[in-house]
Amino acid sequence: MDFQIRIAGIIEESIVDGPGIRLTVFAQGCPHHCPGCHNPETHSYEGGKSIPISEILKGLAMNPLLDGITLSGGEPFAQAEGFALLAQSAKQRGFHVMTYSGYTYEELTAQSKKEPAWALLLEHTDLLVDGPFESANRNLLLPFRGSENQRIIDVQASLKQGKVVLALA
Repeated sequence: MDFQIRIAGIIEESIVDGPGIRLTVFAQGCPHHCPGCHNPETHSYEGGKSIPISEILKGLAMNPLLDGITLSGGEPFAQAEGFALLAQSAKQRGFHVMTYSGYTYEELTAQSKKEPAWALLLEHTDLLVDGPFESANRNLLLPFRGSENQRIIDVQASLKQGKVVLALA
C-alpha cells in the first residue's frame, strides 16, 4: 500500500526554499500557529488533501532540473512517519532534502528518542531550518528563513558531532 500524507500544496520548481531548484511540499497541519506565519492556511489538520508519496516522487523524478526536495509546512514532524518515508525515498534517489520545522533542533532530537519516525526524518534531512517564526525578529534579507532566531543546520554533521553545526549564518 502506498503511504499517504496530507499536504497543503506543492511548488514544482522553487528557488527560495533551499539551495538550487527544488520541489517544495507543504505539510498540512501545524501545532505552532506562529503569529505572522507565512502559511497560516496550513495550520488546520483538516485542510489540504491526501496524496500518495509515490505521486510526489513521480513529480520529483520527472523534472531533471531539480536538485532536491524541501519539506515545509505546516509542520512536517506532525506527520513524521509519512514525511520520513518521503525524505528517505528522495535521498535514495540522490536528492538533497531540506526540512523546515517550528521545533528547535534540540526539541527534535529529544523527541526523536521517543518517536522513531522523528529520528528517521532527521536522519534523512540534509539541512534543517529550525524554530518558530518570530515576527519581532523578521528579516527578509535572510536566506531560506523568515526570522533571525531560525537556524540553518547541517543535520548530518550535527548528528555525528552531537551538537548543532550551522550550515549558513
